[in-house]
Amino acid sequence: MLETKALTKKFKSNEAVSNVSLYLEEGESVGLLGPNGAGKSTTISMMSTLLPPTSGEVRYNGVDVLDKPQELRRVLGVVPQEIALYEELTAYENMKFFGRIYGLKGARLEKPSKKSRI
Repeated sequence: MLETKALTKKFKSNEAVSNVSLYLEEGESVGLLGPNGAGKSTTISMMSTLLPPTSGEVRYNGVDVLDKPQELRRVLGVVPQEIALYEELTAYENMKFFGRIYGLKGARLEKPSKKSRI
């Protein structure tokens, strides 16, 4: 379970994300929709511990990931808007290719691919 409570991000005087609360169950698929500049990428960056929020909470299975980011990072993958993939490879082949670059081998390389849902 991934949960945010009153997640807010300010950049100087600009409030990019204001008071976002979400509750996502395991296996649930969601999409964040909105125009450019609405705060979608900023919200994902805060939820994935890539960007600290100005205020609010992010919890994974009840654990505050702002205090213990490794709890979420070990099970979460984020695909940024701008990504370098090889179009001639399938999604599975791209995952394996980049996994090898990061030193994954054997079952460690195969396991995430089998769990992934598209």
